[in-house]
Order: sequence, then C-alpha cells, then structure tokens
Amino acid sequence: MKFLRFLFLLWAVLGLGTGVSAASVLQEYLPTSLASDLVADADSFGPIRSDLAVAPVMKGGETVAWAFITSDFVGTTGYSGKPIHSLVAVDKNARIVGVQLVKHSEPIVLVGIPEAKVKALVEGYAGLDLLAEAKAGGTAHEVDIISGATVTVMVIDDSIIRSGLKVARALGLGGLAPEQPDAGPRFEIDPDAAAPADWFEAEGDGTVRRLSLDVGQVNDAFATHADTRARERALTEPPETLFIELQAALVSAPPVAEGLLGTAEAANLKTWLKEGENAIALMGRGLYSFKGSGYVRGGIFDRVVLIQDDVSVRFRDRDHRRLSTIAAAGAPGFTEKDLFRIPANVGFDPTKPFRIQLLVQREVGPIEKVFHTFDLAYQLPQKYLRAIAAAPAPSPSATAPVAERNEGTAQAELWRRIWGDSKLKIAVLGAMLTVLTGVFFFQTFAVRNERLFYMFRMSFLAVTLVFLGWYANAQLSVVNLMALFGSLVNGFSWQAFLLDPLTFILWFAVAAALLFWGRGAYCGWLCPFGALQELTNQIARKLRIPQWTLPWGLHERLWPVKYMIFLALFGVSLVSIEQAEHLAEVEPFKTAIILKFLRAWPFVAYVAALLIAGLFVERFYCRYLCPLGAALAIPARLRMFDWLKRYHECGNPCQTCANQCPVQSIHPTGEINPNECINCLHCQVLYQSETTCPVVIKKLKRREKLAESTPPGPRRPSVGQPTVTRATISEV
Repeated sequence: MKFLRFLFLLWAVLGLGTGVSAASVLQEYLPTSLASDLVADADSFGPIRSDLAVAPVMKGGETVAWAFITSDFVGTTGYSGKPIHSLVAVDKNARIVGVQLVKHSEPIVLVGIPEAKVKALVEGYAGLDLLAEAKAGGTAHEVDIISGATVTVMVIDDSIIRSGLKVARALGLGGLAPEQPDAGPRFEIDPDAAAPADWFEAEGDGTVRRLSLDVGQVNDAFATHADTRARERALTEPPETLFIELQAALVSAPPVAEGLLGTAEAANLKTWLKEGENAIALMGRGLYSFKGSGYVRGGIFDRVVLIQDDVSVRFRDRDHRRLSTIAAAGAPGFTEKDLFRIPANVGFDPTKPFRIQLLVQREVGPIEKVFHTFDLAYQLPQKYLRAIAAAPAPSPSATAPVAERNEGTAQAELWRRIWGDSKLKIAVLGAMLTVLTGVFFFQTFAVRNERLFYMFRMSFLAVTLVFLGWYANAQLSVVNLMALFGSLVNGFSWQAFLLDPLTFILWFAVAAALLFWGRGAYCGWLCPFGALQELTNQIARKLRIPQWTLPWGLHERLWPVKYMIFLALFGVSLVSIEQAEHLAEVEPFKTAIILKFLRAWPFVAYVAALLIAGLFVERFYCRYLCPLGAALAIPARLRMFDWLKRYHECGNPCQTCANQCPVQSIHPTGEINPNECINCLHCQVLYQSETTCPVVIKKLKRREKLAESTPPGPRRPSVGQPTVTRATISEV
C-alpha cells in the first residue's frame, strides 16, 4: 500500500504546484505584505473589495492608493510556464506609486541573474503615468530589458501596464473610464470574400503589411539610447543595407490564407486552428531574424509580440509552425516564413487594428545587450469583412458566468491541444520506452553479441541526449520532487502536470521502472546528462585518456554524498521552495541540457569541471553528487524483481564483473548494489562471454574434455542399408 501511494505521488510530481484561490491571488499574498514597503509612509491595507480584486492602501485612515496583484487581471505566464506575480499600487491620479515582485519561478532569472537586479527593475515602475500609457497604447515608456532575461522582463512590463490600466479604468482613477462596447457597426470575417490574385495585389490592398528597416535607420534609433555603448557599436554595413523586412498577414481569414498560402496549406491551417483561434503569418528577410534562436521547447519567441489595445500575445513554440513556401505569385524570397497561432481566450478581435512589435537587440558587452522596438501596424482590409447585427445588451446575470472564467476548463483545453501538437515527440519517446522495455525483458538475447549491444547502447544514449535532452528538454530534476512535497500542503493540479506531455510520460515510466528494475532504467538509459557523461567518457577512452578506479574504501564512502545533498535540499524546500531551487543548481542539467551551455561562465565552468572529471572517472557526477539519483534510489529498494543473473563464483573468487562495472556498483563480495546500479547490462554481457567470464570458460573447457574422452558411438547406417535389430542378432 505504501508503494502504491508512492507511485501515485510520483506520477503527480510535476503537476503539483501552489494552488491559488479562485477568488483572487491578492488574498494569498496581501497578508504577508507590508503597506509601508509598497507605498512610502503607508501604514496598512484595507479590506479587499468584493467586486474587484483590489485593496485600499491606507495612511492615517485615508486611502492613498489601491493595491492589486497583476495575475488577477491579466495573464502573467513567463518563460517557466508559471505566473509572475507582482504587487502594484496605483494612486488616485492613475500613477503607479509602488511595485513589488512577490512570486516567480523563472528559470533564467533563478539560474543566471541576481534576484536583486530583477526586483530593482520591477520597483523602478514606481512613478509611471498610466494616463500617458492609455493615450499611447502602453508604449509611452522605455522598457529596461535585462540581458539574458528578455522574456521575463517583457512579461513583467506587459502585465504591470495592462493590469494597471484595467484597474485604473475600473476604479475611474485619473479620469479614466471603463471601456464601453463599441456602439458602431460590428463586423466579422467574410469567408466568401475574393482572395488576392497575387502578391502585388496583396501588398497593394493591405492584405500584407510591411515593416522595412535599413542599417542606417537602426543605427539612428540606437544613437539616442541612454547607454553610450549602443552608439559605439553601430553596425558597419552600408546604411542602405537591408536590416530586416518584416511582412505580416492575418491568415486565419480564409480568403487571405487561400491567396497567400495556397489551397493545401490553407486546409492544413484550418485543421490546426480550433474554434475561436486566429493565426498570423510573419515573413522576413535581411540581416536580422524576427525569431532569433533563444527560444526552447515550451519557450517564448522574445523578438515579436502582438498588441491590440490592452491585449498582448506572446507566442510559444507550441503555437508556431514553419511555412515551407508562399503560394502567391510574385512573393519575395523570404529567409523566414512562419505561422503563429493566437489562442481563443486572449481577447483578440481579428476585425480590429493591431500591431506587431519587433524587438531589435544590440550587443554592448560579452553578455550585455540593449534593445529598441519598432512597430508594424496591421488592419484587415474592409473587403474581407461583413457587417453583422448588433447583439442585444446582455443582462447582468448573463454576463456573470463570462466574468467568472473557468480556469480549469481553459487548462484542460490547453493541455489537450499541447498533446495533439506533440504527437511526433510522444511517438518517438513511446518507441524508445518500448525498445528499452524489450531489452530489459529479453536481456539474455539482447546482450548475446557484445559488439552489437555496445553499438545499440551508444546509439540509444545518443538519442537520449540529442532528442530527449537538447531537442525536447525532457530532463527530470530533483526540483520536481521538491515541488511534490511542497504541494502536499497546498494541493496540486493534474492539468498543470499534463501541460508537459514528455515529462508526464517519463515520470510515469520512472514510477513503473522503480517497481521492476530500480532507478537504473532512468539513470542509465533515459537521463540526458547521464548520457552526455557516458558518451564523453567513451570518446576519452578512444583517445586513450587514462581511467581512474577509486579504491573501494574511498568509493564506498563517497556514495552517501549524494544522499546528503538530497536530504539537505529536501529540508530547505520545507522552509522555502524558492531557496531550494537556488541550491538545486548543484544539478548541472539546466546549464548543459536545457540552456545548452548558453549561460554565465560560472555555471558553464561548473558543468565543464564535472564533465572533465567524468573523462577519468566514468559518470563521476552520477556516482557521487546527483540528488535526483539519490531520491530515486530510496524507493528503488522496493523493487519486486531481480533480473541480473549471477554465478555462485561471482565475488569468490571471481572479480571480473566487479572490476569492469562502469560505476563500481558491484561489491568485492559479488553482490550488486541496487542503489548504485545503472542497469547498463555490462555484467550480463560478461555473464555470457566465452572469452572473459571464467565460469563460462571453465564450462566450455569441461565440455571439450568430455567430448574428447567420450568414445565414438556406432555409425548410423547409410540410406538403403538394412538396420540390424536385436532380433536379427539372436537369430544369427
């Protein structure tokens, strides 16, 4: 029963997170905040309003501002896929008077940038005039982006501005009034409108809109930047050189898709989009890429954002598809052609104007960059629209359910869509798990040919590293397990767990493998960083780098280090999960696998040191430092089967397997330590080896001697020769 309970908890491990009250996030964080830290000289917070998730900030019994959490009003999902909560105070003049970063789970911030730097940036929004932002559509200020945390900063900026405007309008601060529904004629997309005949017509009537920047324009834009290094590092190409030509079209309008993409691609687009979703096509050429290369699976394209009034849409890779070609005759030769999906629940209206904001960056130091934004305005031409009758004004009772948006339903739709978009990745992982399961169940046959099995194992590890690790980022972490225990207090969300299908499947597979084979199924075959260590060690062996075998006494005393690291992290997580996440940097997974070494040099140096040690001591990190391996080894002792075959002579006197075990998991006495075994099956290769295993060699020699000492038997009669039976002999 205890083991089944463990399996249940382990399957839920990644979906467990801090539950947020359905009423408001403000209710969770306001009791732990001080009014004086948010607004100078304030002495308390008043009660949270029943109609709006805001609380008065009091000073001497008078309301001097209103406090709110950004996540109560706008989406604040960051690079990590989790919300970034900021506490904001707005005064009666619609001016922000205080901001605090109260909660985030951003991996880039956690692992490479000082927390104080981000908090200082957030607090710098104090003094921002929301009246000016309302007039300028949220672009009246300059965004102070931190190099290496572009997405995080942009999400924080966007959430503070949009939520601030929503609160100011709802409360009538500074004379702002709640936005009223447009009383003019309403429109919808006309699917029967005529498609543009060619690219020239599409450009001429506004079906396609263009932003074109040359090197001279970009240099001029950075010439006024506050950082003088931006001017000093101007582009050296001729001023007339094309920096970027960015073109956009709203291809969720069927005539636009038909004319620009062609019939087949338009049909594919229709199946990709669900009810209420829209899509834009972005096409570019020139020196600068509008996509960049910094996004990863589950990550965000940080160079483009769609803005429509208070709606801001940032595109994740699951909402992205590449275009192979543009079907419209006369289309330029673009180097980038991509589709981006606009989710149905963000409030986007395809019949209204919007703009694509392009973020241009310039390096001013080894890891420092400065930024400037350019806008591409877009309005779907009137010829693709048709008027619709105005809907009757809904009654208050009818609008209430809309206001109370069901987050659970939205998340369910999201994870189903993600699983649908990840079919190929899921299929590859499923094939890997199927093959590995077959190898374990039929290991006697799998390891019979030593050379073929070695080639299979190296190939499997290469797929684990490249596909699971660098491509899919499906690297499990001890942070997941710490989140499990933290969530036992606050509850968990299965739907959030399902948002990452590969990780879900991997944890499910790990839970099953612990029952059958112990921790080695994951650590030895499915861990991308473990695969990286073993592959680099194999290269080192080919280069004749000497291999060190630690004395057994020292080796045995180093085993407990990883357990102590895990217990220390677990203890810290009970007090502060954020602090535990910081300390979990003892795991090199984020640097080597998730961020592919694109990180500050201390983190890269740490990983390099581990890999260099692994060149001499195979899987050095796995053996002595990995807290995830330690955490999995504890329940792995409950496994119900023992698949690894041993002879009575193993350990006494034979030490062949113990000496050749890649991670020294076999005791000198012959038994295999399941806590340290990575199920590489090398001992099973040796178990059948006719050239290495003394027991097998001895059996073969015994058979040869027996064959030599046995006299030859009677010769079988040839075909057609009569058989001499006992009866015929007696007759003779």
